[in-house]
Amino acid sequence: MPDIPRPQVPAADQTLRILALLARQPGPMAAQTIASALAIPRSSTYHLLATLEQHGFVVHLPGDRRWGLGTAAFELGGGYARQQPLARLGRPLLAALSDRVGESAHLAVLAGRDVLYIVEERAPRRPALVTDVGVRLPAHLTATGRAMLAALPREQVRALFPDATALTQRHGSGPATPRALREVLRLVRADGFASENGEVTPGFRSVAAAVLDHTGWPAAAVALTWPDDVERDAGLLASAATSAAHELARRLGRPA
Repeated sequence: MPDIPRPQVPAADQTLRILALLARQPGPMAAQTIASALAIPRSSTYHLLATLEQHGFVVHLPGDRRWGLGTAAFELGGGYARQQPLARLGRPLLAALSDRVGESAHLAVLAGRDVLYIVEERAPRRPALVTDVGVRLPAHLTATGRAMLAALPREQVRALFPDATALTQRHGSGPATPRALREVLRLVRADGFASENGEVTPGFRSVAAAVLDHTGWPAAAVALTWPDDVERDAGLLASAATSAAHELARRLGRPA
């Protein structure tokens, strides 16, 4: 049997294995469970977790005595998602969606507590919106962000928004406490799509659906936005956005 090469930098190898393990879990893990799963000494596991916490790649939940991925890890995931393949796959789908329903369409990814918009297809005779490519907005206020947050494990949402200070406001509306955010996300799961009304820009409404990858993780979200003084059926628009999200997920490799 051939010898398995040993890593030249054991600490780096162990750090990457910890992050990979946490990324595959539905929620945060106890340090002892991490150490046992990866056969890393418990003392080394605690030291590595502490270092990762300092840099924002993991967060510690003292009440649960568990560790989960932090916002810096989401930045890495968002960086991968922002690369050209996702935008190239999404742009023609969003162009067709916008043409079909006559409203502006957007594709966004999570970046920590924010969403980052990577594709915008503005409908004819519709005004420019704040959700331009490259713009970041608070995830808990946007339809795209709510769609993706609702697809995350509840423990992960709690780690991202541990208290009211994490829930910034734009126009004095939207969830201002973790409890209020949990209720918003509960409604998203019940409805099957996310929505917002004037919380990003007064006078505009949005609906969105998450794009899930092959593991069930929200890789992105598709949204439609329209002026609230225009009579539109939000349910029909949400259905159109959901269909586009499912097709993008299929093109990303998610089983039908």
